[in-house]
This record gives sequence, structure tokens and C-alpha cells, in this order.
Amino acid sequence: MKIENIKSQMRKGVLEYCILNILNQQEAAYTSDILQELKDAKMIVVEGTVYPLLTRLKNAGYLTYRWEESTAGPPRKYYYLTDKGHEFLGLMHQSWEELVNAVNHINQNTLKKSKK
Repeated sequence: MKIENIKSQMRKGVLEYCILNILNQQEAAYTSDILQELKDAKMIVVEGTVYPLLTRLKNAGYLTYRWEESTAGPPRKYYYLTDKGHEFLGLMHQSWEELVNAVNHINQNTLKKSKK
């Protein structure tokens, strides 16, 4: 297995969580703003990856959108979390913390054993 494939799969696994976190930090976000946040965080993604995720999250009732007129072109779709989305994000955050703690626990035990 190549490390780049593994990294890509790991990023895909947390992408929805990251998108919900970005939307939680902002009142509403345009897709290019979401993409920029992900790129700034080194979560290298392309538009073709984000749009289906946004649609899936919208269809699940976790986010919605509003159209806003733009002075630089066509109207823009701004996404924001619904109440259900805020609740789901809380559950995802809890799951993330549990996963991080479990991995850290395993890593610490592995380090202790390797020092013996």
C-alpha cells in the first residue's frame, strides 16, 4: 500500500466532520470558502468531492442553504447548519474524541512496550 492512498482514505473518513465544523464556526459559508478552509488545513480536496458531501448532508437534514445575490456573477448558495446538524456535530465530536483517545492509548502502550 502506498502512504498517499492511506492518507487520502483517512481524510475522506473525516471530511464530513470537518465540513460540519467549518459551517459551525461561520454563520454561513459559500462552497469556495469551505474548500479554502479545507485546503488551508491541508485537507486536500477538489470541488467534485465536496459537492456530493454537501448534498448528502443537506438530504440528511444536517444543513440547508440560502441563495444570495452576488455583485460578481450569478447568485451564490450559502450553506449553514440546521438544529439537527448542530446536534449531529455534537455526536460526531464525541465520537472523534473517543477515537483520538483510543488511538492515543494504543500509541502510548506501543511506545512503552518498545522501550522495554
